[in-house]
This record gives sequence, C-alpha cells and structure tokens, in this order.
Amino acid sequence: MKIPKEELIAILSQFNPWWKGERIPDLPEWHRGAFQELTYWIETPPVQRAIMLSGPRQVGKTTLLLQAIQRLIDSKVPPGNILYATFDHPVCKLAGLDAVLEAWRELEPKAEGPEYLFLDEAQFIKNIGTWIKHQVDFFKTKRIVFTGSAVPLLQTDQESGVGRWHTLRISTLSFFEYLQIKKIKLPSIPTISSISDLFGCSSNEYYRMSEAVLPLIAHFHEYLIRGGFPQTALVDSITQSQKLLREDIIEKVLKRDMTALFGVRRIIELEQMFIFLCMHDGGMLDTNTISKDLGIAKQTVQHFIDLFESTYLIFKLAPFGYGKEVLRGKNKLYLGDPAIAPAVLMKGKSILEDARALSQCVETAVTAHLWSHCSSEQARFTYWRNQKEKEVDLIVEIGDITIPFEIKYQSQILQMRDIPGLVDFCSQKPSVPHGFIITKAAQDLGPFEEKSSQKKYMRIPAALFCYWVGASEFMRKNIIAGLGS
Repeated sequence: MKIPKEELIAILSQFNPWWKGERIPDLPEWHRGAFQELTYWIETPPVQRAIMLSGPRQVGKTTLLLQAIQRLIDSKVPPGNILYATFDHPVCKLAGLDAVLEAWRELEPKAEGPEYLFLDEAQFIKNIGTWIKHQVDFFKTKRIVFTGSAVPLLQTDQESGVGRWHTLRISTLSFFEYLQIKKIKLPSIPTISSISDLFGCSSNEYYRMSEAVLPLIAHFHEYLIRGGFPQTALVDSITQSQKLLREDIIEKVLKRDMTALFGVRRIIELEQMFIFLCMHDGGMLDTNTISKDLGIAKQTVQHFIDLFESTYLIFKLAPFGYGKEVLRGKNKLYLGDPAIAPAVLMKGKSILEDARALSQCVETAVTAHLWSHCSSEQARFTYWRNQKEKEVDLIVEIGDITIPFEIKYQSQILQMRDIPGLVDFCSQKPSVPHGFIITKAAQDLGPFEEKSSQKKYMRIPAALFCYWVGASEFMRKNIIAGLGS
C-alpha cells in the first residue's frame, strides 16, 4: 500500500530521536545477560551475519535493541547511520521495508562507517529471509539486527538463512534477573562455579547456603505468580500484573498474532485449548484425549500445539532414549513461563495455597531455567518413564553428559522412597554418577545417599537453584559444566 512519504518520515523521526541529537527516553540502566552477547555481535562480529533476537512477546527484545542503539550513539557512531523501525506499527507494516529504507535515506544521508539497521517485529516484513540473505551476501558494511515473536520467521526461506544470521534466544526473566530488575536487596548469597561443586562442600558450607535460602523463598513465590516478563514484574499489584499478562497472551498472541501470522480463524477453539493446557501444565501430550474432551479434531489439536510452540507459549520434552523408545512415547508439554497458568486461570495468590499447583509452577520454572541456560550448548531435554510408571521429571544431555533432575516441592521431609524414578534411572545408567533433587525447604540442601548404591544425589532448594542458574547465565557461565566428572 502506498503511504505518503511525509507521514512515514514523521513516524521514523519519532522512532529515532538520536537523529535530532536526543537521547532515548525512559531507557532502563540495567541490562539483561543477553546484552553482552548482542553488543559483541553488533560491534565486533566474528563473522558476517545478521543477528536475530527471538523470543515471546513482552520479554524485552525492543528494550535490548534500544539499549544497543544508545551504546552505539555514546561510542560516537554517526546517528544518521542508525535506523530503528518496528513493523508492528501499522504504517510501517503497510509501507513495507523498502519504503522505510528509502524514507530513512531521504531524511538522513549516510555518513562514513557501517550502517546499523534495527528491525523490530520482523515477522511482519514480507520475504524477510530473502532480503537478509541478499544484504549479508552483498553489503558487508551493514549490521542488521531484527526481532521476532514467532518461530516461522526462522523458517522463512530456511535454506537462504543458513549462515546468514546468528540467533540469540531471549527467554523470560530468570529468577536472578527478576530480583535485579525489582532492585531487591538481599544478604550475600554464596556462589558456585558448577552444581557438581556441591558434592565437595562441608557441613558448615551447607549450613551457610541454607541460611541464604530463607530470604529468597518469599520472593521466589512471588516470581512464580508474576512471571518473567519485565512489564508485569514491575507492576505493584499482583492482580494487575496477572491481568496484563493474561491480556498479552489472550488478546495479542492468540487473537491477533495467530490471525495475522498463521491465518487462524477458529479463535474460540484455540483459546479453549490453551486454557486446557494451562490446566494441565507439565502433562503428557495426548492428542486423542484433548480432541475428545474439547470436541476438536485431532489434526486441529496437533496444529494448535505447533502454533503455541511457534509463538513460544509452550515447549515440549520428548521421552528419554532413541529410536522406538521415542517414537512410541508421548511428549510432555510445559508453558513458557510459570506465571502463565495462574494468570490465564485467574488464580491470583491462591496458587500458593494449592500444594499441587505450586509444585507444578516450580517444575515449570526449573525446566524453563535449564532450557534457557543450556540452549546455547545444543543440549537435549527429555524426561524418563518406565513401564511401572516411575518417572524422572527432566533429563539434560550435553554431549556425553547426562544429568537427571527430580522436582519434589513438598513440605514433608524428603525420603528415598519419594524419588523411586530417579533411583531406578541412575541405577540403570552406569554413565550417570549422580542425580539432583529440587526441593522446597531451605534446610533441604546437601547430599542424599542411598546406602545400597554407589550413586550420589544432591538436594537443592528450588529458590537457590533458580537463583544460581540465572546468575550464571547472566554472567555467561555454564553452571552445568563439569557434571560428567
């Protein structure tokens, strides 16, 4: 559609205040852990590639772009060589990328040095994959950063995209980042370089760590309710934060993005199915049961699952193993953030009084933390269940290292009989020297040994575990490293 150039220029001027010598208003001083890697790829890219920030809506991708732009301005990059445009804006979307670039260069002539293009919500740009391929291949002085809230952007011209962009996955806030963005002051919390280090700690060290857990637990519970979305984390009222999250998911992702990006017309059925998944977070994916319970065709159920995964609302765990073991098994489904289910189901703080629901939120949080933390390691995430229905909640495989995790967020004192699946799995796998149990109580930290076995188990309170994982990710360190020894 032809948009008057004057109108397009006026909008771009608002998006790019640095052209007029102004700083970006209301920009947070605090940076997420991903900021370090983003600026590295922008300023000193190791290879000629575009950069894609991929992740769910409202997770802070736009803020990361603007913080990177302000850093370029502060380092004396010519302002006219920097363009920011969001294609979530109706005028930019209708005008198209070529018109936006033409308007930019009419208003701001190119100066010496690289050009920096920051394209927000690029899933709305037609043929974006082909355009990026052309730019990367033939225009070596252009640095392109683009964002997307849906996986199909990655799949657009997949062959063309190979080697043309570096993907930086932006997850929801970790518990550590949540504490930072909320500016919560806590006593000094012991650090570790790897969770395998815990097996060598003394009784006094376990005691000091347990003491550090106590002030974390209440904040951890609030994190489970508010979730890892910066906007909702900063709202004073929990009721209001859940309302905002519910509106973002139901109104913007399910009702708007699904229609615009995927052409979905059966929005009521889509919403019903997502509510069903919120009620069964962490459950098995049984398309026959979902189809029967909701009266939706089995093929449609599978299509909706694919759409939810494409927009980062859910992720799947396959059964542990290879070949027939996996093909015959069912996937487990987890929501992308622990606060999604309480928000969509309008649970409020009552989730804290429901032991089963709270435990499921913790399982989702632990799984999401590890998923985000190990994603750059090309890790494989699975669960294990045998014929006697004994189960291990989560197994992380990195190369030849296999690490099983069992989540037991309960008030009762942990007993060996509470982890039969973990014991069976470790006993059957000689290459797995130990397992980890994620617990609730602050004092539930330390080794947990079975006398009849050479295997070792380690209990870690969930609040401390998620804090450690988030802190190490923020520092770009791998807390899982060394577990094979």
